[in-house]
Amino acid sequence: MSPAASPPEALGDALRRRLFDVTGLRTVVTGAASGLGYAMAEAMALSGAHVILVDRNAEGLRAAQDRLAQQGGSVEAEVVDVADQAAVEALFERLRERHGGVEVVFANAGIGARPNILHPDGGLDRLALDTWHRVMDINLHGAFYTMRGAAALMKPKRRGAIVVTASTAGLRPEPKVSYAYVTAKAALVNLVRQAALELAPWGIRVNAIAPGPFHTNIGGPGPRPPEDEAAWIRTIPLGRFGEPPEIQGLALFLASPASSFVTGAVYPIDGGASALTQVTADSLGPG
Repeated sequence: MSPAASPPEALGDALRRRLFDVTGLRTVVTGAASGLGYAMAEAMALSGAHVILVDRNAEGLRAAQDRLAQQGGSVEAEVVDVADQAAVEALFERLRERHGGVEVVFANAGIGARPNILHPDGGLDRLALDTWHRVMDINLHGAFYTMRGAAALMKPKRRGAIVVTASTAGLRPEPKVSYAYVTAKAALVNLVRQAALELAPWGIRVNAIAPGPFHTNIGGPGPRPPEDEAAWIRTIPLGRFGEPPEIQGLALFLASPASSFVTGAVYPIDGGASALTQVTADSLGPG
């Protein structure tokens, strides 16, 4: 190596900074008060982005904003229910007036629903329709409204990244979750692919993260019953649930220049669960 050459460590640091540089990117994260949304917001804020935290939970949102600000993050908060179309449209109009646009949007907000199809009241002919409509309004319509608002602000700039939280339950049938949840998440997968086709000529990338079982409150507050946890773990080759910080690397990748040639993709992050067929599950045994 000549005396003027940079050492490999310096070159590696420069490469990492270039690939994952999100400094100053105006970033919206819905469902940011807790769980995977908070983890995504933290990854962006601590990497130098300006993050707009969005959630309908005002108290949780304030707490999330305070935590990130104390860590040195540049953050602001907006109390919005993504199921309310007018409220989402007003949010993006405020962001247009306040910031002139946004570069990254995580359409993450979502809720779980019980019962699943293994429960008599979760069957096709017994499922409560108000549950069906509420899940659709938040998980599907809310994501659509968010993507719509993002596209309107990104098109004039001819750049941007939209990241949607789907689910492995949207990639295959999953009896341990509800009809409404699997249907909404499956619809999101094709919504992402369709939007990726439309928005590619505008320089806007659209991708999805498809989490498997993570320790969050989406299924309800508090720990799961041990037997439920054990049943889920038997479907995960890595033998455990994911923890919210484990979503951060994938989220940062999809928001950053590192994924500049990636659009229309759906990334499972599930400890190997989506690779597990019934045959391999039986061969692995009870775990």
